[in-house]
Amino acid sequence: MDILVIGGGLAGLAAALDLAGRGHSVAVVERKQYPFHKVCGEYVSNEVLPYLRRLGADPAELGPASLSQFLVSSPGGRTLTSALDLGGFGVSRYVLDDFLYQRAVARGVTFHLKATVTDVAFEAGADQHRVTLADGRQLTARVVLGTYGKRANLDRQLQRPFFSQRSPYLGVKYHLRLAGFPRNVIALHNFADGYAGISAIEEDKLCFCYLTTRQNLKQHGTIPALEEAVLARNPHLREILHSAEVLYPQPEVINEISFAPKQPVEQHVLMVGDAAGLITPLCGNGMAMALHGAALAAAAVHDFLQGATSRAELEQAYSRAWHAHFSARLRVGRAVQRLFGGPVLSELVVGGLSHWPGAVRMLMRRTHGQPF
Repeated sequence: MDILVIGGGLAGLAAALDLAGRGHSVAVVERKQYPFHKVCGEYVSNEVLPYLRRLGADPAELGPASLSQFLVSSPGGRTLTSALDLGGFGVSRYVLDDFLYQRAVARGVTFHLKATVTDVAFEAGADQHRVTLADGRQLTARVVLGTYGKRANLDRQLQRPFFSQRSPYLGVKYHLRLAGFPRNVIALHNFADGYAGISAIEEDKLCFCYLTTRQNLKQHGTIPALEEAVLARNPHLREILHSAEVLYPQPEVINEISFAPKQPVEQHVLMVGDAAGLITPLCGNGMAMALHGAALAAAAVHDFLQGATSRAELEQAYSRAWHAHFSARLRVGRAVQRLFGGPVLSELVVGGLSHWPGAVRMLMRRTHGQPF
């Protein structure tokens, strides 16, 4: 086959749709069965809409929430608000990923579901990859895209440096209903050593997702105890936790969330989405970056498969494009994250920015892109 995509999240599905639409044979390996939930803030900047429409996957038919306002609160409850320049939409990964999956199947993409990749080897003589699955099957492809998210055992096999570094962060996500919550607002509420985002998605539901530390959880023992002892100190979070209806019994949880720099190409595998680099959830633009990365990768891979570029040129072109579009965003995201989480500093930052609205807009522009 032409392309094997490892991981069927947003980046993998969009790249598969894009490349199949250009006439290439594409297969996707995904360890779960659609539809499924993922730990994700489920806000998407409108910068992605032209691309999704070109792919024949306009999300409008999913009934997403239209998000136009941003609100941030300090741990003590002080708030500031700002308009979102481009605006965005809210839709669950449960719905959006399945929607893209169905589109990809209709376009002829092959899926290997409930399957896990255990090894990727590049065969220089044949100029192809040999990919081994956990059940022993082997697949070959001219190009492999790594779109498997924040962290996977494949990172160990590829000897990626960040994998050996412990990360203190974990993420937790619920879907909620909460009467009176405005459907055009994405709110970010800070607490000690973390922050929580809440915004509307499809139907009358809300996505509530927060980042905290393993130490916070270890200290309080359980997620409910952590939420009551730490998150609920913020009065806005206390209202959410005490008043909202939780729509599934157990939250989605992910460990070892690393914001360490990564490389967009590893051993001839093109990394896309969170596998290439993770923007802090504080900046709320990871879904748009995954889709934009898919567009960059698909264009570069198409040129290679058409014979317009060599493999070295493919990897150089993609790496340059990735860094040009995303490196500055990731640096700004890491810098902004250091301003929040500590109660005293968070209070000072929110208080200061409330008198400097232009700075808020500037930070949002530095972590978002233009329509593509």
